[in-house]
Order: sequence, then structure tokens, then C-alpha cells
Amino acid sequence: MTDTMEMSKPPGHYRWTICALLFFATTINYVDRQILGLLAPLLQAEIKWTESEYGFIVMAFQGAYALGILGFGWFVDKYGTKIGYTVSIAWWSVAAMAHALVKTPLGFGAARAGLGISEAGNFPAAIKVVAEWFPKKERALTTGIFNSGANIGAVAAPAVVPWLTITYGWQAAFIATGALGFIWMVFWLLLYDKPERHKKVSKAELEYILSDPPDPPSEKVPWLKLLRYPQTWAFVLGKFMTDPIWWFYLYWLPKFLSQRFELDLSHLGLPLIVIYTMTSVGSIGGGWLSSSFIKGGMAVNRSRKLVMLICAICVVPIVFASQAGDLWMAVGLIGLAAASHQGWSANLFTTTSDSFPKKAVGSVVGLGGMAGAIGGMIFSASAGFILEWTGSYLSLFIISGSAYLITLGLMQLLTAKAKPVVL
Repeated sequence: MTDTMEMSKPPGHYRWTICALLFFATTINYVDRQILGLLAPLLQAEIKWTESEYGFIVMAFQGAYALGILGFGWFVDKYGTKIGYTVSIAWWSVAAMAHALVKTPLGFGAARAGLGISEAGNFPAAIKVVAEWFPKKERALTTGIFNSGANIGAVAAPAVVPWLTITYGWQAAFIATGALGFIWMVFWLLLYDKPERHKKVSKAELEYILSDPPDPPSEKVPWLKLLRYPQTWAFVLGKFMTDPIWWFYLYWLPKFLSQRFELDLSHLGLPLIVIYTMTSVGSIGGGWLSSSFIKGGMAVNRSRKLVMLICAICVVPIVFASQAGDLWMAVGLIGLAAASHQGWSANLFTTTSDSFPKKAVGSVVGLGGMAGAIGGMIFSASAGFILEWTGSYLSLFIISGSAYLITLGLMQLLTAKAKPVVL
């Protein structure tokens, strides 16, 4: 009788405090990275960069991000999530503030590279924290919640950055937003530890967190060994093909709205807030939906891919965005696509912790993140030249609308019958 009562007790909820920390870190991460896109129309007029030069500035971030995410994947697996996250956010906060010191395209490229290499630590660390703190049935929902911080950051930036810029100048906007990371770091150092060592985790909650079958014992996993598995290549392909679309939204969406509908900095905020509020719903909804399917008895792999298919279909209407005659019609089409991307991303990220032992998750996420950043570099350089030559966003939106269905088909070919990896 006593054992039955113990088993029926709620498992506790401190793990959701950890989820909140991941959410706020991701929010700050996206405030810091999105500020350049918001200020691009103003800075382009002041610094006189061309579309292709802007493409190369974005590429500098993405190239450094590609190296950084691979390096941080290894660093987090080796030194742990507490140290890994601390190093990453301290570094990127300094780099974000450094943008206030530069006044040339080359200087912005250097500042973006510093930001890219350090911001890359966020997702390998966060995904590994989720693997350490949550059982598999809660991981997609948890990933969706913390990943929605990207959308909240994208909402907060257009709400705050224009006011900071108009009131105090664009340099103050970089300094103020960059300083947020140091505030978060204080809470992280005070509140975080592994669940096995944490004094605020009850015995019942620890048992719940560790309720999945234990990972088989494994040695250090080299990256080359991980590339033997189709599950790795499916994740890498998914990131390579679809991450560039999200980068495109972050860095070109303010420019598109400004050019297409003649919006100045003071009027860009509301459309961007609406779009990124929609993405928050997509991120959490995508994670919740696959978790619900699993709780209803659907296989993990099938549930993830079914939700990714739904998201891929919902992206398709964005091909009409550049032809929309009304601002809010364009906002609706782009918002639906961006929300669907985040639902897709929450489930794509979770495939790594579904398929690999916890010891390898950071490295797999690092490999995929590097591939996504490389894809983003190619897309950014191409976007700059396409816009300089044609002056039209049509072909870029067609690519954005078709990428997800093509990618899911290729991922299914790789992992249709794949089982969790035993290293």
C-alpha cells in the first residue's frame, strides 16, 4: 500500500525551473542576434553597405556559428552543461556589446563573427540539459518551450530596439541588449546543477527524470564515428536545408517589409511582433502535439515525423508573400511559415535525444548546427546577390516554401526503419 502511494505522488516540478532558465537564455540569444536585422535599413543608409556586403556580414556570423556550434558541442559533452553554458553566454554578451564600437562593413563582419562563434553554444547546451533533466515523453514539449524563447526574443527586440535607437542611438541598443546575458548568468550559476546532485530535486522527481531505460555504457564518441549512422545524417540534412530559411527571416524580413511596404524603423515593430508571436505558438504547439501523440500510444519516430509533415505543409503558402498587396496578408503568410518552422525545429532537435545516448547528444547537435550554419552562409550570399540583381524576393520565398517537404522526404529515406543508436 505504501509503495503504491509513493508511486502515485506527483514527481515534483523543479525541472521546469531549469526549463525556464533555458527559455530565458534562448530569448536573450535571439534578442542579441536579431538586432542587426532590425537596424539594417537604418545602418545601410548610415554606413552605405550594399545588399551583397550585407549578405557577407550575415555570412560572417553564420560561418563563425558553424565553427562555434561544432566546438561547443564537443566542449559541452566534455566539460558539462554548467560550464559550457556559462562560457558561451559570457562570450556572446561581450561580443554583442562590441557592435557599438564599429562603423564599417568590415567591423560589423568582425563583430558578427565574434557573436556567432559564442552564441553557438546555446543549443548544444540546452538540448543536453533537456536530455539530462527530462524523460523522453516530455522532451519535445520542453524543447518547444525553451525554443519558443527564440520567438519571444524576436518579439522583444522589435518592441524595445526601435525605442532604444530613436531615444539613445543605435550604439546604446547593442550595449543594453548585450548586458542581459550577464544578468542571466547569475541565476544560472545559483540555480543549476545536475539532477542527481541537486538539493531541490525530490527523490520522486529524480526517479521520474531517470525513468527511461538507462543508456548503455559508452566510451568517448568521436565525430567521425557519429557520421556512420543515418540518424546523424538525417539531423544534419534537416538542419542544412531548413535552418537557412530561419536565418533568412531574421535578417531579411525587416528589410523586405521596409522595402515592400515603405515602413520606417518606428513602424516595423508591430508587424514583426505579430509574426514572432505566431512563432511562439508554433514552437510550443509543435512540441505539445508530438508529445500528445506519444502519450496516446504512437511510436516516437512516427509522432515526430507526422508533426514535421504538418509543419512542412503549412510553410508552403509563403511562396505568395512577395506578391501580397496588403501588409497584413504578407504578415499572416510569413507568420504561418515562421510558426511552422519553429514547430518543425522543436521536433527536429528532439530526434537527437530520441536516437542517441545522452553522452553524444551535444556532439550530434553540434554537427547539425554546423551544417545549418553552412547552409545559411550559402543562402545568405545567394540572397544578397539575387536581391542586387533582381530586386525581387519572389525566388527566395519559393525556396523557403518548398524546402521542408523536400527535406522531410529525404530524412524519411534515411531513417524510415532506424532504431535508437547503441554506441
